[in-house]
Amino acid sequence: MPAEKKLNHLAIILDGNRRYAKNKNLPVHKGHEFGAKTLDKLLNWCKKLSIKEMTLYVLSTENLKRDKTELNFMFSLFKKWFKKFKKDKRVKEDKVKIRFIGDLSLVPKDIKNLAEKIQNDTKENNNYIVNFCFAYGGRLELLQALNKLKNKKGKITEEDVSNSLWLKSEPELIIRTGNKIRTSNFLPWQSVYSEWVFLEKMWPEFTKQDLIQCIENFNSRQRNFGK
Repeated sequence: MPAEKKLNHLAIILDGNRRYAKNKNLPVHKGHEFGAKTLDKLLNWCKKLSIKEMTLYVLSTENLKRDKTELNFMFSLFKKWFKKFKKDKRVKEDKVKIRFIGDLSLVPKDIKNLAEKIQNDTKENNNYIVNFCFAYGGRLELLQALNKLKNKKGKITEEDVSNSLWLKSEPELIIRTGNKIRTSNFLPWQSVYSEWVFLEKMWPEFTKQDLIQCIENFNSRQRNFGK
């Protein structure tokens, strides 16, 4: 078995909240509530496993096309959770930098303002990084990067594109819950050499042991980066 690798940057597609609720004969909003509780636990698990950066796909541009009633509940839950997280002692004590990756102009103004305040309040923190992909779409991210570069003189390089993206770091491992084997417009540029693990479990069912097993799976792989 290859030597254990250091996992610094983990990304997760938090999929399956609605199907979890339906499987349990619960209202859809209950699935989102249980998913938020799992997210809260994840922050502790990653700290104990010394993962320095997380990128979490919590709201896609496609999600914004959902039923208005469900969207309103999701926005209410996001607002409540982010307000709570902003005051969480872990953020201050562990010096967690919080970033929102996406187009915040697409979400309600009060949530946009809250997200921007959280980013500003934690910008000097540098022990851990939590990136919330929020109103995020990979193609949208690439389009805004290309628009930034359209007036650049000379040849556009990979480094130019990377530096123009919302998220400039690249995850070594991406986990997707929810029993779907697709990337769903998530980090198309940054994930070209990421290792992927797809799980049948819905996001609210995800456990610390699942995370450990995914990391063990990652450690068992030989990463050649095309060489």
